[in-house]
Amino acid sequence: MVNLDVTGDGKLFVDAKYDSKLPQKIVTLPVGPFLSREIIGHYLLGFDVICIEAKDRIDFDIRATVKTTVSSLVGLEIVEETYSQVVLQCLLDPSGSQPEKILRRNYAIVSGMTRDVTNSFITGDLQLAKTVIARDVESNRLYFLLVRILRTIIQAPRLSEKLGITPIECLDYRLAASLLESMGDACVQVATKTINLHGFKPSSELSKLLNDLQTVCLEANEQAITSFINKDISLAENVRKTKVIIQNICSNIEKIVKNYPVDVIPQLLSAVSFMRQIYEHSLDMADLVV
Repeated sequence: MVNLDVTGDGKLFVDAKYDSKLPQKIVTLPVGPFLSREIIGHYLLGFDVICIEAKDRIDFDIRATVKTTVSSLVGLEIVEETYSQVVLQCLLDPSGSQPEKILRRNYAIVSGMTRDVTNSFITGDLQLAKTVIARDVESNRLYFLLVRILRTIIQAPRLSEKLGITPIECLDYRLAASLLESMGDACVQVATKTINLHGFKPSSELSKLLNDLQTVCLEANEQAITSFINKDISLAENVRKTKVIIQNICSNIEKIVKNYPVDVIPQLLSAVSFMRQIYEHSLDMADLVV
């Protein structure tokens, strides 16, 4: 007995199964120096059950590493723990996870990080800079979740039909997710530079230019994510037109920074460079539309 379905693009899909569920994927991992990376890797590959086994007992440090790794992955839980084994299971239902919603949620986090990291840099607010670094953990969690969902969709054509996203669109979403994650990493780098400057506050002239840079970056971010989701070419082109404005602002910032103390200049220029990267990633996302 087989099931026949006509897909959205007119192809005939022949399957022996009658639902969108994939068979449960189980893997057993030995305790090793790269256990955390192996757990994350198998989570991204869509494994449902990850068994961690040791020949003898699993010591406290290994268990702590496992628990820290599990906390960074949405839906993954420790369901069994014995003397020599820890069993992890992903309780997430992929059919209930819309890639668009996950991407929008991550954008909201990264957008807030961009706003706050610029403000912390201008005001020398070290506590605000530290909160930006902390929020990157949640951004990474959503990034890992989205990658897992996209990989699952590609492996399950029936799930692709149910969620209304084609395998080709999955590739674009994967790249868009990576670009958002890179924006978050750039925010962390700016926050780190802020902390390294130990509360240093730029002049009012430089602060204004940094505020202008923040405003343009945030607008480009919003237009990029909206143009990507709505496939709006005109909005994507607006992001590209902003490039000249970004270049002018950065050029003016570099002229002013040259008058600052020698020990401060590298930190300031590096932070501005990371802020500019945020715009460049927005531009790359907008280019996906074209």
